[in-house]
Amino acid sequence: MSGIMQDNNGVRVTGHIKIFDPTTSHEYVNKRNAIHYENMSISLAESLSNAGQGFIYEMNFGNGGTSVDPTGVITYLTPNSTGTNASLYNQTYTKVVDDRSVNNTDSARNKIETRHVSGTNYTDVLVTCLLDYGEPSGQQAFDTASNANDAFVFDELGLRSYDPNGTGRLITHVIFHPVQKSLNRLIQIDYTVRVQSLAG
Repeated sequence: MSGIMQDNNGVRVTGHIKIFDPTTSHEYVNKRNAIHYENMSISLAESLSNAGQGFIYEMNFGNGGTSVDPTGVITYLTPNSTGTNASLYNQTYTKVVDDRSVNNTDSARNKIETRHVSGTNYTDVLVTCLLDYGEPSGQQAFDTASNANDAFVFDELGLRSYDPNGTGRLITHVIFHPVQKSLNRLIQIDYTVRVQSLAG
């Protein structure tokens, strides 16, 4: 019998997003997201080894995740969750959510928290991102866009890790029905990533 003890435990990572108006609590999107497991494994290893990178740094927004035909039927593309250079289909906006970064312009409302209940085998990473009335710059005045391809009619989101060279890896990707960000709307995203230890 070998003297090496084999640990059959594993780790599962799942994700969930809620996009809503914090002033009215009206929900636009509430669904699970895809995890990019290769990039997530790299990020976890970099974080555990204190490599100075790999941790969640920014939230990416895009408008390339769906197509809408003239009758209003929405076709959803498959989330990008393979290849270390994966990205959103068409990224149009980025916001830093790492509240320890000097590049975070509002760390009270764009932040990362960990939540754990003693005795459980999972911990949640809650990423909160608020798109204020005046952002992004160049958005339309009202949420009445007829063009689903407008730069700020978002239909995809992703979390990206930190890399000192500015080439952080996409670790999650979610595609949803188009949601317009306009001057008359506050939009908050609560993005939960659950890291769970599994018994063998």
